[in-house]
Amino acid sequence: MNPSSSGWIEKYGSLVQKHQDAFPTFEALYTTLKKSGFVYGLNASIPDFIVLEHTLSEDEKAKINLLHALYFTYRIEGGEDYSIFIEQVFKFYEILKINNESFFDKWFTGNKTSAKLEKLMTSRIYIEDNIISKTFNSLITNSLLFIDVLLFKHFLNDNPALKEKAEEIEYLAINISYHALSSKELDRKDNKLSQLLASSLTYINCAENNFDGSYRERLLNNKDNWENRYLLDMACLTVWEDHSLDYTESDFIFGIGKDLGFDNTIISTSITDVTEFFKLNFDTIPYLKEKNLAKQFYDSMGKIVKKLILRNSKRLHKELSQSAELVALLSKSTVRDLSDEEKRKVQNQLLDIFKSIPSLAIFILPGGAILLPIFIKLIPKLLPSAFDENRIDEEEDLYRK
Repeated sequence: MNPSSSGWIEKYGSLVQKHQDAFPTFEALYTTLKKSGFVYGLNASIPDFIVLEHTLSEDEKAKINLLHALYFTYRIEGGEDYSIFIEQVFKFYEILKINNESFFDKWFTGNKTSAKLEKLMTSRIYIEDNIISKTFNSLITNSLLFIDVLLFKHFLNDNPALKEKAEEIEYLAINISYHALSSKELDRKDNKLSQLLASSLTYINCAENNFDGSYRERLLNNKDNWENRYLLDMACLTVWEDHSLDYTESDFIFGIGKDLGFDNTIISTSITDVTEFFKLNFDTIPYLKEKNLAKQFYDSMGKIVKKLILRNSKRLHKELSQSAELVALLSKSTVRDLSDEEKRKVQNQLLDIFKSIPSLAIFILPGGAILLPIFIKLIPKLLPSAFDENRIDEEEDLYRK
Protein backbone atom coordinates (compact mmCIF):
# COMPACT_ATOMS: atom_id res chain seq x y z
CA MET A 1 0.00 0.00 0.00
CA ASN A 2 1.24 3.45 -0.92
CA PRO A 3 -0.38 6.28 1.12
CA SER A 4 1.12 8.91 -1.17
CA SER A 5 -0.60 7.59 -4.27
CA SER A 6 -4.26 7.76 -5.25
CA GLY A 7 -6.39 4.81 -4.23
CA TRP A 8 -4.77 4.19 -0.85
CA ILE A 9 -8.00 4.61 1.14
CA GLU A 10 -9.76 2.00 -1.01
CA LYS A 11 -6.69 -0.23 -0.69
CA TYR A 12 -6.81 0.03 3.11
CA GLY A 13 -10.49 -0.93 2.96
CA SER A 14 -9.66 -4.12 1.07
CA LEU A 15 -6.84 -5.05 3.45
CA VAL A 16 -8.75 -4.42 6.67
CA GLN A 17 -11.60 -6.78 5.74
CA LYS A 18 -9.76 -9.75 7.24
CA HIS A 19 -9.24 -7.87 10.53
CA GLN A 20 -12.73 -6.58 11.29
CA ASP A 21 -12.72 -7.79 14.91
CA ALA A 22 -9.20 -6.65 15.82
CA PHE A 23 -10.45 -4.21 18.46
CA PRO A 24 -13.59 -5.24 20.36
CA THR A 25 -13.39 -2.20 22.65
CA PHE A 26 -12.10 1.36 22.49
CA GLU A 27 -9.73 0.46 25.34
CA ALA A 28 -8.01 -2.09 23.09
CA LEU A 29 -7.81 0.40 20.22
CA TYR A 30 -6.47 3.18 22.44
CA THR A 31 -3.76 0.95 23.91
CA THR A 32 -2.55 -0.03 20.43
CA LEU A 33 -2.62 3.58 19.20
CA LYS A 34 -0.45 4.58 22.16
CA LYS A 35 2.10 1.90 21.34
CA SER A 36 2.25 3.10 17.73
CA GLY A 37 2.76 6.67 18.98
CA PHE A 38 -0.34 8.04 17.27
CA VAL A 39 -1.91 9.18 20.56
CA TYR A 40 1.29 11.10 21.32
CA GLY A 41 1.42 12.66 17.86
CA LEU A 42 4.65 10.73 17.11
CA ASN A 43 4.01 7.97 14.58
CA ALA A 44 6.56 5.20 15.11
CA SER A 45 4.65 2.30 13.54
CA ILE A 46 1.54 1.32 11.58
CA PRO A 47 -0.88 -1.67 11.70
CA ASP A 48 0.87 -5.01 11.22
CA PHE A 49 -1.42 -6.24 8.45
CA ILE A 50 -0.35 -3.47 6.04
CA VAL A 51 2.49 -4.70 3.81
CA LEU A 52 4.70 -1.97 2.34
CA GLU A 53 7.16 -1.87 -0.51
CA HIS A 54 8.90 1.29 0.72
CA THR A 55 9.94 2.87 3.99
CA LEU A 56 7.26 5.32 5.08
CA SER A 57 7.81 8.95 5.97
CA GLU A 58 6.33 10.46 9.14
CA ASP A 59 3.39 12.00 7.29
CA GLU A 60 2.57 8.72 5.53
CA LYS A 61 2.49 6.85 8.84
CA ALA A 62 0.24 9.56 10.25
CA LYS A 63 -2.19 9.20 7.32
CA ILE A 64 -2.49 5.44 7.78
CA ASN A 65 -2.84 5.67 11.56
CA LEU A 66 -5.49 8.38 11.35
CA LEU A 67 -7.61 6.38 8.91
CA HIS A 68 -7.04 3.20 10.95
CA ALA A 69 -8.10 4.91 14.19
CA LEU A 70 -11.19 6.47 12.60
CA TYR A 71 -12.26 3.20 10.98
CA PHE A 72 -12.07 1.11 14.13
CA THR A 73 -13.79 3.84 16.12
CA TYR A 74 -16.58 3.52 13.55
CA ARG A 75 -16.56 -0.28 13.97
CA ILE A 76 -16.64 -0.11 17.77
CA GLU A 77 -19.60 2.28 17.60
CA GLY A 78 -21.54 -0.27 15.54
CA GLY A 79 -20.64 0.61 11.94
CA GLU A 80 -20.07 -2.13 9.38
CA ASP A 81 -20.04 -0.92 5.77
CA TYR A 82 -16.69 0.55 4.64
CA SER A 83 -18.21 2.73 1.92
CA ILE A 84 -20.60 4.25 4.47
CA PHE A 85 -17.61 4.82 6.76
CA ILE A 86 -15.86 6.87 4.03
CA GLU A 87 -19.00 8.97 3.54
CA GLN A 88 -19.29 9.48 7.30
CA VAL A 89 -15.69 10.61 7.72
CA PHE A 90 -16.02 13.05 4.84
CA LYS A 91 -19.24 14.46 6.31
CA PHE A 92 -17.55 14.70 9.74
CA TYR A 93 -14.69 16.82 8.38
CA GLU A 94 -17.11 18.98 6.43
CA ILE A 95 -19.00 19.80 9.65
CA LEU A 96 -15.70 20.80 11.25
CA LYS A 97 -14.93 22.88 8.13
CA ILE A 98 -11.65 21.04 7.59
CA ASN A 99 -12.45 20.58 3.90
CA ASN A 100 -11.09 23.70 2.17
CA GLU A 101 -10.71 22.40 -1.38
CA SER A 102 -10.38 24.96 -4.11
CA PHE A 103 -12.29 24.72 -7.38
CA PHE A 104 -9.18 23.30 -9.08
CA ASP A 105 -8.69 20.71 -6.30
CA LYS A 106 -12.25 19.48 -6.84
CA TRP A 107 -11.82 19.44 -10.61
CA PHE A 108 -8.62 17.38 -10.51
CA THR A 109 -9.76 15.07 -7.68
CA GLY A 110 -13.08 14.04 -9.21
CA ASN A 111 -16.38 13.09 -7.60
CA LYS A 112 -15.43 9.87 -5.81
CA THR A 113 -15.67 10.39 -2.04
CA SER A 114 -12.61 8.28 -1.25
CA ALA A 115 -10.50 10.40 -3.64
CA LYS A 116 -11.78 13.62 -2.07
CA LEU A 117 -11.10 12.19 1.39
CA GLU A 118 -7.51 11.38 0.40
CA LYS A 119 -7.00 15.02 -0.56
CA LEU A 120 -8.62 16.21 2.65
CA MET A 121 -6.61 13.90 4.90
CA THR A 122 -3.36 14.99 3.28
CA SER A 123 -4.15 18.62 4.12
CA ARG A 124 -5.17 17.53 7.64
CA ILE A 125 -1.86 15.76 8.28
CA TYR A 126 0.39 18.68 7.38
CA ILE A 127 0.79 21.69 9.64
CA GLU A 128 1.71 23.81 6.62
CA ASP A 129 1.33 22.99 2.94
CA ASN A 130 4.65 24.57 2.06
CA ILE A 131 7.51 22.47 0.76
CA ILE A 132 10.15 24.96 1.90
CA SER A 133 8.91 24.98 5.49
CA LYS A 134 8.74 21.17 5.40
CA THR A 135 12.32 21.02 4.18
CA PHE A 136 13.75 23.16 6.96
CA ASN A 137 11.42 21.93 9.67
CA SER A 138 11.26 18.24 10.51
CA LEU A 139 8.12 18.84 12.57
CA ILE A 140 5.82 18.63 9.58
CA THR A 141 2.88 16.57 10.89
CA ASN A 142 -0.03 17.62 13.02
CA SER A 143 0.67 16.37 16.54
CA LEU A 144 -2.95 16.60 17.76
CA LEU A 145 -4.57 14.24 15.26
CA PHE A 146 -5.94 11.97 17.96
CA ILE A 147 -8.37 14.76 18.83
CA ASP A 148 -10.03 13.96 15.47
CA VAL A 149 -10.68 10.43 16.73
CA LEU A 150 -12.26 11.69 19.96
CA LEU A 151 -14.43 14.09 17.97
CA PHE A 152 -15.43 11.33 15.53
CA LYS A 153 -16.76 9.34 18.50
CA HIS A 154 -18.96 12.30 19.38
CA PHE A 155 -20.04 12.64 15.75
CA LEU A 156 -21.07 8.97 15.57
CA ASN A 157 -23.11 9.47 18.76
CA ASP A 158 -24.92 12.48 17.26
CA ASN A 159 -23.30 15.18 19.40
CA PRO A 160 -24.69 18.41 17.89
CA ALA A 161 -22.02 20.69 19.39
CA LEU A 162 -19.04 19.25 17.53
CA LYS A 163 -17.20 22.54 16.94
CA GLU A 164 -17.56 23.57 20.59
CA LYS A 165 -16.27 20.17 21.73
CA ALA A 166 -13.30 20.49 19.35
CA GLU A 167 -12.39 23.89 20.81
CA GLU A 168 -12.74 22.56 24.36
CA ILE A 169 -10.43 19.55 23.85
CA GLU A 170 -7.76 21.65 22.13
CA TYR A 171 -7.99 24.31 24.82
CA LEU A 172 -7.47 21.76 27.59
CA ALA A 173 -4.70 19.91 25.71
CA ILE A 174 -2.61 23.03 25.04
CA ASN A 175 -3.11 24.35 28.59
CA ILE A 176 -2.14 21.05 30.21
CA SER A 177 0.95 20.82 28.00
CA TYR A 178 1.91 24.42 28.76
CA HIS A 179 1.60 23.92 32.53
CA ALA A 180 3.41 20.57 32.33
CA LEU A 181 6.34 22.40 30.70
CA SER A 182 6.13 25.09 33.39
CA SER A 183 6.53 22.40 36.04
CA LYS A 184 10.04 21.52 34.86
CA GLU A 185 13.32 23.12 33.89
CA LEU A 186 13.00 23.93 30.19
CA ASP A 187 15.49 22.98 27.51
CA ARG A 188 15.65 23.27 23.70
CA LYS A 189 13.65 20.10 23.18
CA ASP A 190 10.89 21.46 25.40
CA ASN A 191 10.71 24.55 23.21
CA LYS A 192 10.45 22.35 20.10
CA LEU A 193 7.61 20.37 21.67
CA SER A 194 5.69 23.48 22.71
CA GLN A 195 6.09 24.98 19.21
CA LEU A 196 4.87 21.75 17.62
CA LEU A 197 1.78 21.59 19.84
CA ALA A 198 0.94 25.27 19.31
CA SER A 199 1.34 25.02 15.52
CA SER A 200 -0.89 21.92 15.43
CA LEU A 201 -3.92 23.77 16.82
CA THR A 202 -6.87 23.85 14.43
CA TYR A 203 -9.92 25.01 16.35
CA ILE A 204 -8.53 27.67 18.69
CA ASN A 205 -5.93 30.42 18.46
CA CYS A 206 -3.08 29.91 20.92
CA ALA A 207 -2.41 33.66 21.11
CA GLU A 208 -5.97 34.33 22.26
CA ASN A 209 -5.79 32.03 25.30
CA ASN A 210 -4.50 32.88 28.75
CA PHE A 211 -2.29 30.29 30.41
CA ASP A 212 -3.10 31.45 33.93
CA GLY A 213 -4.53 28.36 35.59
CA SER A 214 -8.16 29.19 34.83
CA TYR A 215 -8.29 26.08 32.64
CA ARG A 216 -8.35 23.95 35.80
CA GLU A 217 -12.05 24.60 36.46
CA ARG A 218 -12.95 23.56 32.92
CA LEU A 219 -10.77 20.48 33.39
CA LEU A 220 -12.68 19.48 36.53
CA ASN A 221 -15.97 19.83 34.67
CA ASN A 222 -14.90 17.56 31.80
CA LYS A 223 -16.31 14.10 32.46
CA ASP A 224 -15.52 12.25 29.23
CA ASN A 225 -13.27 9.32 30.18
CA TRP A 226 -11.37 9.01 26.89
CA GLU A 227 -10.80 12.73 26.52
CA ASN A 228 -9.38 12.75 30.03
CA ARG A 229 -7.18 9.69 29.36
CA TYR A 230 -5.80 11.49 26.31
CA LEU A 231 -5.16 14.68 28.30
CA LEU A 232 -3.34 12.70 30.99
CA ASP A 233 -1.15 11.00 28.37
CA MET A 234 -0.34 14.38 26.79
CA ALA A 235 0.74 15.68 30.19
CA CYS A 236 2.98 12.62 30.68
CA LEU A 237 4.42 13.04 27.18
CA THR A 238 5.31 16.67 27.87
CA VAL A 239 7.04 15.87 31.16
CA TRP A 240 8.76 12.66 30.12
CA GLU A 241 10.25 13.63 26.76
CA ASP A 242 13.69 14.11 28.32
CA HIS A 243 13.63 10.80 30.29
CA SER A 244 13.52 12.58 33.62
CA LEU A 245 10.92 13.08 36.30
CA ASP A 246 11.78 15.10 39.37
CA TYR A 247 9.68 15.67 42.49
CA THR A 248 7.80 18.74 41.22
CA GLU A 249 7.00 17.07 37.91
CA SER A 250 5.62 14.01 39.70
CA ASP A 251 3.40 16.25 41.84
CA PHE A 252 2.08 17.94 38.70
CA ILE A 253 1.26 14.68 36.89
CA PHE A 254 -0.46 13.11 39.87
CA GLY A 255 -2.31 16.38 40.56
CA ILE A 256 -3.59 16.54 36.97
CA GLY A 257 -4.48 12.85 37.12
CA LYS A 258 -6.57 13.38 40.25
CA ASP A 259 -8.33 16.37 38.66
CA LEU A 260 -9.15 14.17 35.66
CA GLY A 261 -10.73 11.59 37.97
CA PHE A 262 -8.11 8.83 37.83
CA ASP A 263 -6.58 6.77 40.63
CA ASN A 264 -2.85 6.29 41.15
CA THR A 265 -2.82 3.01 39.20
CA ILE A 266 -4.03 4.60 35.95
CA ILE A 267 -1.71 7.60 36.43
CA SER A 268 1.30 5.35 37.00
CA THR A 269 0.36 3.25 33.96
CA SER A 270 0.22 6.40 31.83
CA ILE A 271 3.74 7.35 32.97
CA THR A 272 5.02 3.81 32.31
CA ASP A 273 3.49 3.72 28.83
CA VAL A 274 5.12 6.94 27.69
CA THR A 275 8.43 5.87 29.24
CA GLU A 276 8.35 2.59 27.30
CA PHE A 277 7.46 4.40 24.08
CA PHE A 278 10.46 6.71 24.39
CA LYS A 279 12.75 3.83 25.32
CA LEU A 280 11.78 1.95 22.13
CA ASN A 281 11.60 4.91 19.73
CA PHE A 282 13.92 7.61 21.06
CA ASP A 283 16.28 7.44 18.07
CA THR A 284 13.49 7.81 15.51
CA ILE A 285 11.42 10.62 17.05
CA PRO A 286 11.87 13.57 14.66
CA TYR A 287 11.67 16.51 17.04
CA LEU A 288 14.39 15.11 19.33
CA LYS A 289 17.01 15.05 16.56
CA GLU A 290 19.54 17.87 16.66
CA LYS A 291 21.17 18.70 13.32
CA ASN A 292 22.86 21.70 11.80
CA LEU A 293 20.86 23.49 9.11
CA ALA A 294 22.87 22.20 6.15
CA LYS A 295 22.65 18.58 7.34
CA GLN A 296 18.95 18.97 8.08
CA PHE A 297 18.36 20.43 4.61
CA TYR A 298 20.24 17.62 2.86
CA ASP A 299 18.52 14.88 4.87
CA SER A 300 15.06 16.39 4.39
CA MET A 301 15.51 16.88 0.67
CA GLY A 302 16.99 13.40 0.35
CA LYS A 303 13.81 11.95 1.86
CA ILE A 304 11.62 14.03 -0.46
CA VAL A 305 13.56 13.01 -3.58
CA LYS A 306 13.64 9.37 -2.52
CA LYS A 307 9.88 9.36 -2.06
CA LEU A 308 9.35 11.00 -5.45
CA ILE A 309 11.54 8.41 -7.17
CA LEU A 310 9.81 5.48 -5.50
CA ARG A 311 6.32 6.84 -6.07
CA ASN A 312 7.02 7.34 -9.78
CA SER A 313 9.27 4.35 -10.33
CA LYS A 314 7.17 2.74 -13.06
CA ARG A 315 7.08 5.83 -15.29
CA LEU A 316 10.70 6.72 -14.55
CA HIS A 317 11.83 3.26 -15.50
CA LYS A 318 9.92 3.50 -18.78
CA GLU A 319 11.31 6.96 -19.59
CA LEU A 320 14.90 6.04 -18.69
CA SER A 321 14.78 2.83 -20.71
CA GLN A 322 14.28 4.97 -23.80
CA SER A 323 17.50 6.92 -23.18
CA ALA A 324 20.55 4.67 -23.35
CA GLU A 325 22.96 7.62 -23.10
CA LEU A 326 21.34 8.95 -19.93
CA VAL A 327 21.37 5.54 -18.25
CA ALA A 328 25.05 5.14 -19.15
CA LEU A 329 25.89 8.52 -17.66
CA LEU A 330 23.91 7.81 -14.49
CA SER A 331 25.78 4.54 -14.11
CA LYS A 332 29.12 6.35 -14.56
CA SER A 333 28.15 8.87 -11.88
CA THR A 334 28.17 6.10 -9.26
CA VAL A 335 31.86 5.34 -9.78
CA ARG A 336 33.38 8.67 -10.85
CA ASP A 337 32.63 12.37 -11.11
CA LEU A 338 31.09 13.40 -14.41
CA SER A 339 32.65 16.08 -16.56
CA ASP A 340 30.91 19.44 -16.93
CA GLU A 341 29.67 18.44 -20.38
CA GLU A 342 28.31 15.13 -19.09
CA LYS A 343 26.60 16.89 -16.19
CA ARG A 344 24.87 19.27 -18.61
CA LYS A 345 23.67 16.32 -20.71
CA VAL A 346 22.31 14.54 -17.63
CA GLN A 347 20.58 17.69 -16.38
CA ASN A 348 18.95 18.50 -19.73
CA GLN A 349 17.75 14.96 -20.35
CA LEU A 350 16.43 14.56 -16.82
CA LEU A 351 14.52 17.84 -17.02
CA ASP A 352 12.89 16.64 -20.23
CA ILE A 353 11.76 13.51 -18.38
CA PHE A 354 10.49 15.49 -15.39
CA LYS A 355 8.29 17.58 -17.71
CA SER A 356 6.40 14.43 -18.67
CA ILE A 357 5.71 13.37 -15.05
CA PRO A 358 3.58 15.98 -13.20
CA SER A 359 4.54 14.95 -9.67
CA LEU A 360 8.20 15.58 -10.51
CA ALA A 361 7.52 19.19 -11.46
CA ILE A 362 9.44 20.29 -8.35
CA PHE A 363 12.69 19.65 -10.28
CA ILE A 364 11.84 22.15 -13.02
CA LEU A 365 10.74 24.93 -10.68
CA PRO A 366 13.17 27.78 -9.91
CA GLY A 367 15.83 26.36 -7.63
CA GLY A 368 14.82 22.77 -8.43
CA ALA A 369 18.24 22.05 -9.95
CA ILE A 370 19.65 21.88 -6.42
CA LEU A 371 17.84 18.54 -6.07
CA LEU A 372 19.42 16.94 -9.14
CA PRO A 373 22.63 15.74 -7.41
CA ILE A 374 20.50 14.02 -4.78
CA PHE A 375 18.34 12.47 -7.50
CA ILE A 376 21.40 11.23 -9.44
CA LYS A 377 22.86 9.72 -6.28
CA LEU A 378 19.67 7.91 -5.31
CA ILE A 379 18.23 6.69 -8.60
CA PRO A 380 20.72 3.88 -9.36
CA LYS A 381 19.92 2.38 -5.95
CA LEU A 382 16.16 2.77 -6.10
CA LEU A 383 15.27 1.93 -9.70
CA PRO A 384 13.82 -0.27 -11.04
CA SER A 385 11.13 -0.88 -8.44
CA ALA A 386 7.87 -0.35 -10.34
CA PHE A 387 4.76 -1.40 -8.51
CA ASP A 388 1.23 -0.11 -8.14
CA GLU A 389 1.03 -0.63 -4.38
CA ASN A 390 -2.62 0.38 -4.22
CA ARG A 391 -3.88 -2.12 -6.80
CA ILE A 392 -6.59 -4.21 -5.19
CA ASP A 393 -5.98 -7.89 -5.96
CA GLU A 394 -8.86 -10.03 -7.25
CA GLU A 395 -8.81 -12.04 -4.05
CA GLU A 396 -9.03 -8.90 -1.92
CA ASP A 397 -11.82 -7.46 -4.07
CA LEU A 398 -13.75 -10.73 -3.88
CA TYR A 399 -13.31 -10.78 -0.09
CA ARG A 400 -14.69 -7.22 0.13
CA LYS A 401 -17.78 -8.20 -1.78
